[in-house]
Amino acid sequence: MNLEKAAHIIRNGGLVAFPTETVYGLGCNAFDSKAVAKIFEVKNRPKFDPLIVHISSESQLEDLVVEISDTTRKLMTAFWPGPLTLIFKKKKTLPPIITSDLDTVAIRMPNHPLALNLITKAKIPIAAPSANPFGYISPTTAQHVKDQIGNKIDLILDGGPCQVGIESTIIDATTPKLKVLRWGGLEIETIEKIICQPVEDKTHSDVHPSAPGQLKSHYAPHKSLILFETDDIEFRKRMEKQYKNIRFLLFKPDKNFPKNQCEILSKKGSLIESAANLFSALHKLDSSDADLILAEKIPETGLGRAIMDKLKKAEHKRDL
Repeated sequence: MNLEKAAHIIRNGGLVAFPTETVYGLGCNAFDSKAVAKIFEVKNRPKFDPLIVHISSESQLEDLVVEISDTTRKLMTAFWPGPLTLIFKKKKTLPPIITSDLDTVAIRMPNHPLALNLITKAKIPIAAPSANPFGYISPTTAQHVKDQIGNKIDLILDGGPCQVGIESTIIDATTPKLKVLRWGGLEIETIEKIICQPVEDKTHSDVHPSAPGQLKSHYAPHKSLILFETDDIEFRKRMEKQYKNIRFLLFKPDKNFPKNQCEILSKKGSLIESAANLFSALHKLDSSDADLILAEKIPETGLGRAIMDKLKKAEHKRDL
């Protein structure tokens, strides 16, 4: 079966794309530096951007980390498996290429049966960034992976659409003051309730990122994408004069916009549903005949903060 084949590929230095609840990952043996180098090559990923290591049981941490703080244990108990990545002080057994020569490593336990079974059968932690070219829209279906890098890797495991749909939240609890390094699929408010303290925002770094997803430009479609307010009529008119074909990415249905030009994130205005549909909607818009995508700004509360973080980093204007 494909799962056995995938585990064999991982153990022998190959690359396998697999589903998680967040996005599809491109995985390899975390202790095989040559295999990890292949991931950077396939994705055209800069070596200064560290990877996340995925585990299926807490016992695997023994080979990866030096220590686990009480706060980190509390977060593991509350949210693993799930869309939360935690930063640990790493052991020297991990190849430096995974952590971009940092003394810390990002680790999570995905909440997807196929991902957990793959890690368990491979009998090794799996290093895995998102299974797409660096800087482009993250994949939330096996077809997304196939279309982008399918001819460059050994196998794609199809586990259906990802349920969370955006990357994991990354928290650094290696110091007394907790820091969020990436907004993601677990609301920061939920984390703060568990630890009973505020979390400091450290989500941007263009010098030497301490976690994935911290660069200012990321998740971007090939088409131009600009954020806008739906009630800004004058801005919309200016864009319609400059661009021939405009498509809209809307938080919820709006009668002021033509249905055939829109992708709706949630018919009910749900942030959870919007997060799950975000990258899939961007893929559809990017494959359309649009020369501009106008993406509606949404409330930056709960998952809205993570969704807006992705959209802000995807915002750019291509030369026509």
